[in-house]
Amino acid sequence: MTSQPTLTKPEDGPAGPGEPGPGLQAGLKNRHLSMIAIGGVIGAGLFVGSSSGIATAGPGILLSYALVGTLVVLVMRMLGEMSAANPTSGSFSAHADRAIGPWAGFTIGWLYWFFWVVVLAVEATAGAVILEGWIPAVPQWGWALIVMVVLTATNLVSVGSYGEFEFWFAGIKVVAIAAFIVVGGLAVFGLLPGADTDQAGLSNLTEHGGFLPNGAGAILTGVLLVVFSFMGSEIPTLAAGESEDPQRAVTKATNSIIWRIGVFYLGSIFVVVALLPWDSQSIIDKGSYVAALDSLGIANAGQIMNFIVLTSVLSCLNSGLYTASRMAFSLGRRGDAPKAFARTTSQGVPRTAILVSVVFGFVAVFFNYEFPDSVFLFLVNSSGAVALFVWLVICLSQLRMRRIIEAEAPEKLVVRMWLFPYLTWVAAAVIVFVLGYMLTDTENNGRTTVLLSLLVAALVIVVALVKQRITGRK
Repeated sequence: MTSQPTLTKPEDGPAGPGEPGPGLQAGLKNRHLSMIAIGGVIGAGLFVGSSSGIATAGPGILLSYALVGTLVVLVMRMLGEMSAANPTSGSFSAHADRAIGPWAGFTIGWLYWFFWVVVLAVEATAGAVILEGWIPAVPQWGWALIVMVVLTATNLVSVGSYGEFEFWFAGIKVVAIAAFIVVGGLAVFGLLPGADTDQAGLSNLTEHGGFLPNGAGAILTGVLLVVFSFMGSEIPTLAAGESEDPQRAVTKATNSIIWRIGVFYLGSIFVVVALLPWDSQSIIDKGSYVAALDSLGIANAGQIMNFIVLTSVLSCLNSGLYTASRMAFSLGRRGDAPKAFARTTSQGVPRTAILVSVVFGFVAVFFNYEFPDSVFLFLVNSSGAVALFVWLVICLSQLRMRRIIEAEAPEKLVVRMWLFPYLTWVAAAVIVFVLGYMLTDTENNGRTTVLLSLLVAALVIVVALVKQRITGRK
């Protein structure tokens, strides 16, 4: 008979012997958490990557976003249930450690950390491209260095400084996309004074080959193209451990995920495909949102969108560094990483975890400039399916954690997964199906991404099992 994991494994409290510092502190205000939750679902991928999805599936890309959005809502509901019962900086990694086993928490924690340090390089380079276009006197690598150093400094000061920066970065994204939806929606229905809306209208959803011009199969291909733009939805559950009221923060973020995805993803994509025919060349040439703004006669649409994308990039960098460092901190606290990762400053900042994460981010930036088509491409592809791995682990963890919580502390079930366990199994099956479908996708690099990600995951699992055998952790 195996022993049941418990809910009382401390992780974010005061430091233990040999772990200097007070531990993480509640430096995030409720307004920080609210904006992190709202802005967390709006990544640069939405602004930059949506044009390829529209070109692939036509107006049917709305169904692709709806399918992935529904999956994310279900997964975040499961994560919210576990995190509201036990808020922790390790989030799903700590839950997997308790529900599945130390090897699972070790594996998904390190894979998630790996994903975000690669994202740091991707986003730093994307931001550097925009900034170099504005001020070419500073080389691209110089801009990448500057943005990384500035955001590292903000994270090192205190969690409050991270929260404040993210509050304003996310606020700009939210205001921009809300304005886009309102102005574009008025144009679609012919209510925008003075705008040239000859191309706009609901007819764009059914003309030009119909709602599914490339067939129903294009919906699944569209899913592969948009699924990774939703990564980041889980960040509020990691940040909740440093908030004034963790349980309330998690509950609020979980309950609002439906409207956040509905408004910002489905709402904005609907406006794009209604403003312009899906096969408009301008969507391919300029990007979906720039083309939509251009169609309304808005001056300097490209520069406006560059500013919004830059804000999204900086937000992603800021959150990526925070998320990677907190996952490293959690791994250190559980003995799955060097103890130095679990040490905090007097301000409650895990300095070593931040610096190690940013060093690996700098290394990845170097590979991006020196070996973009070999080493860096391998890094990107081998971390590409981590989002799906994380979601699958959340499903499997929640299946067991629900029963543990009900047995030990039922009063902590302030957030409950709907139709448990049926919807949990449905979500897990959908994730496995998407991974399987990616193996058939050679045109969009899906097969390579899954195979390389599985290879890296297998290596980490081997390390986890060897470590577990050596340390004797049950």
